[in-house]
Amino acid sequence: MLNKKPGGAMTTDSTKDHTLISGSTTVNGDIHFEGELIIEGRVVGKVLAEEGSEAQLRVAESGSIEGDVEVPLVVINGNVNGNVRASKHIELAAQGLVNGNVVYNLIEMVMGSAVNGSLTRMDREEPEIALLELDKEEDSGAA
Repeated sequence: MLNKKPGGAMTTDSTKDHTLISGSTTVNGDIHFEGELIIEGRVVGKVLAEEGSEAQLRVAESGSIEGDVEVPLVVINGNVNGNVRASKHIELAAQGLVNGNVVYNLIEMVMGSAVNGSLTRMDREEPEIALLELDKEEDSGAA
């Protein structure tokens, strides 16, 4: 993975684990991972990573998952038949298809991608909303 240092210099992040499931590979069973997982083949089972981690899943155009996904950072350009939960960010690229519900914090959908299920934003308490609710409680108590 390439990272930008201050000043624009690009470096490789050698501490991040990279795993590739090639196009000719089928994995049957759940996958628990850290780092980056790239799926060009087929996974039949859940794909899971720790919620607070920087784990990233990439499903290539030729890749598919038949099972639920729970990964903080997700990029889908292939098919996922299952529910997807991305606690940080999900990107649905042009060929991305999800047949299931998507729960996300931030979402990016490119023209051509599709979700056959519901889109639900994760509950986040925004400071402005909390302040407005507090103001309403104070106003109703004063009346």
